[in-house]
Amino acid sequence: MCKVYAYCRVSTQKQELQRQIDNISKVYSDAIFYSDKFTGATTDRPNWNKLYKILKAGDTIVFDSVSRMSRNAAEGASLYEELYNRGINLVFLNEPYCNTDTYRQSAQQSIPTTGNEIADIYIEATNKVIMILAKRQIEIAFEQAEKERLDICKRVKDGMQAKKKKAAEMGITVHYGAKLGVKLTTKKSISAKEIILKHSKDFGGTLSDAECMQLAEVSRNTFYKYKAELKNQF
Repeated sequence: MCKVYAYCRVSTQKQELQRQIDNISKVYSDAIFYSDKFTGATTDRPNWNKLYKILKAGDTIVFDSVSRMSRNAAEGASLYEELYNRGINLVFLNEPYCNTDTYRQSAQQSIPTTGNEIADIYIEATNKVIMILAKRQIEIAFEQAEKERLDICKRVKDGMQAKKKKAAEMGITVHYGAKLGVKLTTKKSISAKEIILKHSKDFGGTLSDAECMQLAEVSRNTFYKYKAELKNQF
């Protein structure tokens, strides 16, 4: 018996799958769902691999969009063609023109040959053009999905660089990807620590805590925090 599956994917653990699930459930309420929170740049995804292994001819997979199947154009188009040739039905809610039914209809529109050698040459050429155009339409959809992924990556990278540049102008060193709790280093903190290290009695200097605090121009809490951090370094 042929089955209807649904596949949902997001790129990070923080993103939610619910919107895709809701969209598909409205149309295919009996679909069997598989989902991954994994990058869309590759099809090497745990639950996708499980689904892929159990697919049989006549089964259907429903996606919210082609980008949920793959955002790598070459890999997506290749996978599409492979599943199509296996007799798997692919449905894309946001791009119905990419559904395998549409592709198969294009194939069925092939013009029958006539037996006339010259006429049949033109007919065969026309049939090839129909299939090339149908396949190209699928490739364009995956290329667009890949472009969107690359554009998002570029915007994120540009945004991080802009913030880092602005922070540098303010004397702040920003380390992206640092663990929670890692503190930012500023020019003011570096200067204050240098004063504490040079003048505090705790480090061989001559000034008391109150005098060193005043010289470094920091609050009491900040002074003792910096002093504790310096002691941990030695």
